[in-house]
Amino acid sequence: MKLKNFKRESIIPLPVSFISTLSADGVRNIAPYSCLMPILRPFDLICVATAGVMRDTFDNMRAREEFVISLPGVDLMDKVITTAKFVPPEVDEYELAGLEEKTSHKIETPGVEGCYAWMECKLHNIIADEYDNFPYALVLAKVIHLEVRDDIYNKEDGSWDVEKAKPLMMTESNQGMHFCTIKDMDWFEPYGAMFPNGEDPLAGMYQD
Repeated sequence: MKLKNFKRESIIPLPVSFISTLSADGVRNIAPYSCLMPILRPFDLICVATAGVMRDTFDNMRAREEFVISLPGVDLMDKVITTAKFVPPEVDEYELAGLEEKTSHKIETPGVEGCYAWMECKLHNIIADEYDNFPYALVLAKVIHLEVRDDIYNKEDGSWDVEKAKPLMMTESNQGMHFCTIKDMDWFEPYGAMFPNGEDPLAGMYQD
């Protein structure tokens, strides 16, 4: 079946995250984002795609040059639309959504309590452009503190229990968003399997 080109999210499952920011006046803001991705395995950069207008989150990112990406499990799916609604910038969205803040380690902006992982980020660069007269931006940020719940992470091999974390995911349809999670297939391949000599050239990155 042929689909319209803009319907990519109908076939690409996307992670759901909460991005928290502080306004210049210190008002707490939360917004759900799914258009985010890490930039290459050697880097500590992450990219968030956002509309360039009518976004308190984007304005706060530029003003404070920091934000937190919190990754929720399925138990927080009822908070997505609450934090997605357009409300005046002076509204505290933690209070609006009934969410608790998680104190950050290296920045002032808090994360969202109850998630399974958190990325404290400092702004690296903003690539702003327009497409069909609609402004958008790619926000590149450096992850300066990465944290995961102890009960889902195996510090011996760096793997994590997706069955226990139940990361919140989303696919789209003509009517809206369908929430889902992922399943561990119990299949493993080392990074080195991609290379002719069977060795991962970035293996040293994972050594303490």
